[in-house]
Amino acid sequence: MAMTLDGKLVVAISSRALFDFEEENEVFEQGDDRAYMALQLQRLDIPAKPGVAFSLVQKLLAFNGARADALDAVKIPPHPVEVVVLSRNDPVSGMRVFRSAQHYGLAIERGSFTRGQPPWRYLKPLHANLFLSTHLSDVRAALDAGVPAAQVYPRSVHASDAHPAEVRIAFDGDAVLFSDEAEQVYQSQGLHAFHQHEMEKAALPLPDGPFKPLLFALQRLQQAGTPAMRIRTALVTARSAPAHERAIRTLMNWNIEVDEAMFLGGLDKGEFLREFEPDFFFDDQTGHIESAARHVPSGHVASGVRNPLI
Repeated sequence: MAMTLDGKLVVAISSRALFDFEEENEVFEQGDDRAYMALQLQRLDIPAKPGVAFSLVQKLLAFNGARADALDAVKIPPHPVEVVVLSRNDPVSGMRVFRSAQHYGLAIERGSFTRGQPPWRYLKPLHANLFLSTHLSDVRAALDAGVPAAQVYPRSVHASDAHPAEVRIAFDGDAVLFSDEAEQVYQSQGLHAFHQHEMEKAALPLPDGPFKPLLFALQRLQQAGTPAMRIRTALVTARSAPAHERAIRTLMNWNIEVDEAMFLGGLDKGEFLREFEPDFFFDDQTGHIESAARHVPSGHVASGVRNPLI
């Protein structure tokens, strides 16, 4: 019987998002891929240090220890999380990626290494629920293909170790969980028109954003549960009252619950995220990501009116 990833939460991740390859990447950026390959081969037996998304991956993989009866109750297959390395690295460097994963006890068995070619085209056959990469062009292509994706900021602060039994994930609202419909009104007509628009449509759910499918997949995983790990989610948005109501009603319409909701009315998100201590934060605005990255692992969702193609 052929193997299948159907029904699993599939996270595709680049090697630089999972491990700290910044020193090696400096060699690659100098244009000498042979020297880069030689350096990775020289360091084959030296485990790479954890990268920005390491904590997220490590904790999600812990759900593979969930009870079979709990998984069956929500129609999730055994070992419900699959992490696949999808990297522009070469196959030789890929050996170090797999060895590093083995060193840390990460059960990662699959990977595609494309030696500089865009790897996002393999997301569809993987049925990926999330793609994390340091390459903006790959992230844009993945989003265009309908896969939730974010550009990881490799210099982000790493996740806190204060919550070993929780996967903590924070999401922006507009252009991330929701469409950028309301943001378009704000950009074209200003704050007053934005509030008026959202008050008039408070009972009308917002259209889906690129990360709605990931939020659904996470909720199914949380319903399965495991004694060792749970998921805690937060909506962290620049919205404020009265525009908060449409966001909450949209989640209610989706039958999705988030654990926390922060309506910050334009306040800097970074310090609030520092207190929430997520394993990862997703936002569509680079200014918010740059602020957040000083406190928590962060990724840029290059979608919506705030991210026009140049």
